[in-house]
Amino acid sequence: MDEDVEGGNLVSYQDRPRTFPNMRGKPYMPLIFRIIMRINVRVLFMLLLLGLGTIFYIGASTSPIIVFVFSVCIVSFVLSTYLTKWVLSKDEGPPEMVQISDAIRDGAEGFFRTQYGTISKMAILLGLVILSIYLFRSTTPQQESSGLGRSTTAFVTVVSFLLGALCSGIAGYVGMWVSVRANVRVASAARRSAREALQIAVRAGGFSALVVVGMAVFGIAILYATFYVWLGVDSPGTMKVTDLPLLLVGYGFGASFVALFAQLGGGIFTKAADVGADLVGKVEQGIPEDDPRNPAVIADLVGDNVGDCAARGADLFESISAEIISAMILGGAMAQRCKIEDPSGFILFPLVIHSFDLVISSVGIFSIRNTRDSGVIGAIEDPMAVLQKGYSVTIILAVIVFGLCTRWMLYTEQAPSAWLNFVLCGLVGIMMAYIFVWISKYYTDYKYEPVRNLALASSTGHGTNIIAGVSLGLESTALPVLVISISIILAFWLGQTSGLVDESGNPTGGLFGTAVATMGMLSTAAYVLTMDMFGPIADNAGGIVEMSQQPESVREITDVLDAVGNTTKATTKGFAIGSAALASFLLFSAYMDEISAFSQLPFNQVDIAIPEVFIGGLLGSMLIFLFSGWACSAVGRSAQEVVNEVRRQFIERPGIMDYKEKPDYGRCVSIVAAASLKEMIKPGALAIISPIVVGLVFRVLGHYTGHPLLGAKVVAAMLMFATVSGILMALFLNTAGGAWDNAKKYIETGALGGKGSDCHKAAVTGDTVGDPFKDTAGPSIHVLIKMLATITLVMAPVFL
Repeated sequence: MDEDVEGGNLVSYQDRPRTFPNMRGKPYMPLIFRIIMRINVRVLFMLLLLGLGTIFYIGASTSPIIVFVFSVCIVSFVLSTYLTKWVLSKDEGPPEMVQISDAIRDGAEGFFRTQYGTISKMAILLGLVILSIYLFRSTTPQQESSGLGRSTTAFVTVVSFLLGALCSGIAGYVGMWVSVRANVRVASAARRSAREALQIAVRAGGFSALVVVGMAVFGIAILYATFYVWLGVDSPGTMKVTDLPLLLVGYGFGASFVALFAQLGGGIFTKAADVGADLVGKVEQGIPEDDPRNPAVIADLVGDNVGDCAARGADLFESISAEIISAMILGGAMAQRCKIEDPSGFILFPLVIHSFDLVISSVGIFSIRNTRDSGVIGAIEDPMAVLQKGYSVTIILAVIVFGLCTRWMLYTEQAPSAWLNFVLCGLVGIMMAYIFVWISKYYTDYKYEPVRNLALASSTGHGTNIIAGVSLGLESTALPVLVISISIILAFWLGQTSGLVDESGNPTGGLFGTAVATMGMLSTAAYVLTMDMFGPIADNAGGIVEMSQQPESVREITDVLDAVGNTTKATTKGFAIGSAALASFLLFSAYMDEISAFSQLPFNQVDIAIPEVFIGGLLGSMLIFLFSGWACSAVGRSAQEVVNEVRRQFIERPGIMDYKEKPDYGRCVSIVAAASLKEMIKPGALAIISPIVVGLVFRVLGHYTGHPLLGAKVVAAMLMFATVSGILMALFLNTAGGAWDNAKKYIETGALGGKGSDCHKAAVTGDTVGDPFKDTAGPSIHVLIKMLATITLVMAPVFL
């Protein structure tokens, strides 16, 4: 705090240069980047060339397809570098904007360092546990015949796990890094043009999206190629290429592990700060959102970056990794059953699809260009319509590219028309993605009836607002579930009728058809993540504009962008839930196949009429509800500390309301950071430990009752019921929270009495209730679903 503040020698700081304290003394940079920065440029360039040469050599020794994937990923990284330079070339605005942005950046980077330091320690500990388990576990006959011993399998799995965790952490850092630098540039651009502000926010989100998707594809391709060359795959007496994808499961587990804790910690941070700021600032003191007089406002803006950007980057990285690995496993298994001469096309198809995702999403991102407008809200094009046009361009290109890739990769003489069926499977997935985005927009955008009815319910009080929001969230689960159900049935049927059969003449393409549909749904993942990252960047820009006390016309522009950002965040969460449902279904099938391989017993179905298996299902559903309850209560407890601190500052520093004293922003940041790190451990540990404990307990019970597969069956039921319950719970929480938020935004446009009215206060209460729903529990659940699937796949031998 400045000396004149401590001395009380102040005038209104509206009339003097506005200064805001830094949360840290110097900017933070991860250790790996600090090491790279100290290396001589020429040496670094030579090391880069050597590394790229090694990678391409390994790729060429594996398959030309891998070389193609490497090339596309590297081009996408170069393109993302261009986007970074373009965004950073924009001006940061007046000094007060820069100072606020610096405070947000320092707070976000400080929390990121502490949070990911904790996560990395837990990841290393879990890696040692996995190593111990794999050193003493049984091996499959296929592994024994290929000479792949326990120690090799243990080493490969642990390296995959740690690499997945590292890449997921880097993905999260990239998401946060760009958001804390783009926010002030978007705020500055809003002083001139709404379309320019939109373009900067989109391109900043595009940089993060290209890096995240590119890293997921690049990491898996490097692992696959390295293991292929190191283990001498397909040589006499070695592992078959169709079994190789199973060694990549650890990578998906590592990504899921980091994503879960990143989402939990970041979600608790952002919503505890948001709830504390809203309850005291808006409801009790009657000051606007992001007002500089609110002591929790910097913590709220920091939370947008660590919760919505860093966590979402790790989340989508994990989603793509899990989908690619599960599809590779199923593609290899189907190719082996059908005795396809060259199975590499079916195994590497997911990598090629997501490589082209980088290309087509880049076209969609660059299709959003700056056009001259007056900067007046009524004179500009609707930002949602602009984003939707870019998404439509990406969807059209995805359809074309998907058809060409399917013909290239999945054509086989054994079933010449099978590729056409798989093209239709991909179209099912693409249509599912588009419909999911539309459904989410319908239930969360205030242009449509559901949110307007919710806003109208606020006019009769706080209670009716809560009732209307809960009922909207419950209703919103119906259409997505119907879409998921129809998509799975259609994709499975198209795959089953593709003409691919095993040695006995039985159709075998059903599960792979579902995998292709999942690839279709995620074939525009980079553009979807761009829209998701757009939301928190626009939200931060609005906060910077309000705190630096810019003209109302500038705030109107950022308010529109923020409202659109709320909708894009809700739609991408719906997209993530749909992809999680399909990916979990694929991983569940891979789990059953692995149990069969280890036990040498058929394991094709789960009979819930068996009491123990039914209990496993109940435990799976219970896990979802218990996890959600702990996540929401964590936000509540943390928010209480923020509320008490903000109230204390208003009481002890009455000059804050008259701009005669400055709030202590750093105190609120410290409180929320400490609380979120403490609170994320319990629900995260529950998610990791539960399936292992349940599997071990029922394995022992099965041993004494003569049922060798009982542990595996109970875990399968647990996973199945948790997936179903989790999908419904996540849909409810995400949609209800998004609708409450935009109902408040709708009233703030001047409807139903506008800001400060009783209707607005009721809407703020609803938004406060919805905050932990949509940004903590909801996003964490769909990460939890996929983590449960990957951890059961990794730990499958433990249950036998």
